[in-house]
Amino acid sequence: MIQVPENTTMPSCPLCANPTTHHFHADGRRDYFRCSVCDLVAVPPEQRLGPQAEKAVYDQHDNRPDDPGYRRFLGRLFDPLSERLSPGAEGLDFGAGPGPTLSLMFEEAGFATRIHDPYYHPAPENLKRYYDFITATEVVEHLFAPGPVLFALARQLRPGGWLGLMTKRTPEDFARWHYIRDPTHVVFFSETSFRWLAETLGMSVDFPAADVVLMRRDTSH
Repeated sequence: MIQVPENTTMPSCPLCANPTTHHFHADGRRDYFRCSVCDLVAVPPEQRLGPQAEKAVYDQHDNRPDDPGYRRFLGRLFDPLSERLSPGAEGLDFGAGPGPTLSLMFEEAGFATRIHDPYYHPAPENLKRYYDFITATEVVEHLFAPGPVLFALARQLRPGGWLGLMTKRTPEDFARWHYIRDPTHVVFFSETSFRWLAETLGMSVDFPAADVVLMRRDTSH
């Protein structure tokens, strides 16, 4: 169990870098701070897991490309995004996990897709290329620095490129939300958070499902 230190503070919002966040919730394990600018909810740095403990949780996941249920789950992002892609579009699946599946689904549909996962499939060279689409499914809630990471991914998109994210959005009843029970989940986005991100990046934004967001880079630059 993570001990909650006294007088815990959040140094700044890890998405928009707003220096002032307010204590929003505590559940006996962790504290949660909410940003008044972008509405992100975040766990303070001292209450996050270390790399070994974090990977130990990920190692318990059993996501495989031959699992029809897992493919249906990923279909919530795959279906609306693939419908928007032009023939021959090239993509990156960021945070592919131990059993890359979404990238295979795009490959099967005719879209060449590279992968990167810092724990299971590190390929930093793939973070130096440009793409027509980039996906991150059940990834952004794990990011210690979501702002720098998402800004960097957006810069890898070609004009008209898509950033497709899957993560559950914060509900009104945050205290009962199962998503905060996972110790590797450290940041939580609302629709307001994604609208802030899209506006800041100069991208359009769409919400095709309750846990899916698609953002598109302007076609002119």
